[in-house]
Amino acid sequence: MPDQGPDPTPRPDPLPPHSMLLRFRRIMKWMALVSIAVAALAVLLVASGDEGVHVHMMIATALGAGLTVMLAAALMTLAFLSSSSGHDDHSMRSNPEDEQ
Repeated sequence: MPDQGPDPTPRPDPLPPHSMLLRFRRIMKWMALVSIAVAALAVLLVASGDEGVHVHMMIATALGAGLTVMLAAALMTLAFLSSSSGHDDHSMRSNPEDEQ
């Protein structure tokens, strides 16, 4: 196994929670725009497929598509921010006693 340098450790100066919150909010603002676009596209596709489309179906389609994209974006953003904080590296280290 090639030498990967020193063992990864958590960042000595972890990003302050306020900084992480700002990053999360910035990413989620952009993803909210993407979510609105996906919801609008879904409504247009449903509306173009059938003449007997009800308003309730349009609302359900918009909410379903939009909230699904927002939930996926929130979970992936949290995983990304957790990984970039450096705290996950410590838990990934293997115990040298286990390798023997």
